Amino acid sequence: MTGRRRTTTRIEVSADRGVFMISVAAELAEMHPQTLRMYEQRGLIEPKRSPKGTRLYSQEDVERLRRIQRMTADLGLNLAGVERVLELEGQLARARKRVEGLERRRRELEAEIIELEGRRERVRADLVRYEGTRGELVRARDARPFTIPIERGTDR
Repeated sequence: MTGRRRTTTRIEVSADRGVFMISVAAELAEMHPQTLRMYEQRGLIEPKRSPKGTRLYSQEDVERLRRIQRMTADLGLNLAGVERVLELEGQLARARKRVEGLERRRRELEAEIIELEGRRERVRADLVRYEGTRGELVRARDARPFTIPIERGTDR
């Protein structure tokens, strides 16, 4: 008798990709498939659909189902309470994302301000006040050299 080698193939699947049919997802979440249908109807879960319309649940969906179960069983929330918690979490996630975007923009603007201040200092260093009739500003390279008039013909 020859020994057969058993091989295992490991496939990595994105956590948000729908791969579980309703019966498998229900088993993984320790729920009845009808409960999953009811949760979908209430908007608590949104499984992907195959081209033929079969519900396909992702690992994220299964985790969400388990979380809903913990909220109802362990915390005693009804489905309206679960809906509210999930809604508030969604709002919080959107607010955090907005704050991150605003922080990123603030850093960009601060860098821009620093750059503009540097430019201003370089322009200032390049300008001198021309002591003409109006005291206007001109570029240093365009300014006429300042000369002191010397009286000639005086001996000491």
